[in-house]
Amino acid sequence: MTTLLVEGEVSRPVEFGFDELARLPGQIVDLTAIVPGREGGAVELRSILDEAAVRDVATHVTLTSSDGAFRASVPLAAVAAAVVAYRDGDAPLPESRGGPFRFFAPESAACASAEIDQCANVKFLASIRLTAGREADTRPTSPAEHAALHTHDEEGT
Repeated sequence: MTTLLVEGEVSRPVEFGFDELARLPGQIVDLTAIVPGREGGAVELRSILDEAAVRDVATHVTLTSSDGAFRASVPLAAVAAAVVAYRDGDAPLPESRGGPFRFFAPESAACASAEIDQCANVKFLASIRLTAGREADTRPTSPAEHAALHTHDEEGT
């Protein structure tokens, strides 16, 4: 079973599967209501972080893809309205749509233009790490890197 790990500056590291996420408060039944063009269901990031009990020293969140190759490290305060998509009806979010877990920060800026940009909407999310400061971030920093990242992505980031 695939799980989403929450670790770092938390009192209780936690792993969530589909069923655990479905039991959390803060369910978003229709993702299109907050992220236009994206179908499925999600849970508010704050509900996930509440389960892990984020420590006061945490200032950033590092979102890592399942292959470990893609990471976005962003200010925790800037993702207060973020959600984690995890369902398609009563089934897990399919890999073809970035599942089983996908991070979305509504109203993100264009990629490579701000700390909370569309490239922070991490597909194939495997872990959420809370940190006291920014960690390594592999998001593209140039238009060419950005174009290369999205070449095979029919849905965008």
